[in-house]
Amino acid sequence: MKAAELKELSVEELTRKAGELRENLFNLKIRRRAGTLESTADVTKNKRDLARILTLLTQKTGASKAQRKAAQKQPPQQQAEQPAEGKEQR
Repeated sequence: MKAAELKELSVEELTRKAGELRENLFNLKIRRRAGTLESTADVTKNKRDLARILTLLTQKTGASKAQRKAAQKQPPQQQAEQPAEGKEQR
């Protein structure tokens, strides 16, 4: 799957395609363990396609995992700026 083709898809289509690839990857892994998989390169190809899609989803939503995590946790106001009680300032 070409990255240029994927860039044209909407977020909903990319999400649906990611779900399909996850299911397909699961089935390929089962077939590999059972010994009925003809080409093990298919597993690698599906993993890379899934990674491409997830990367595009992250880019299109405009937020990385770290940014979403930081937005969820609002840091408490820092009290380091205020002097401690009982200590003199010089």
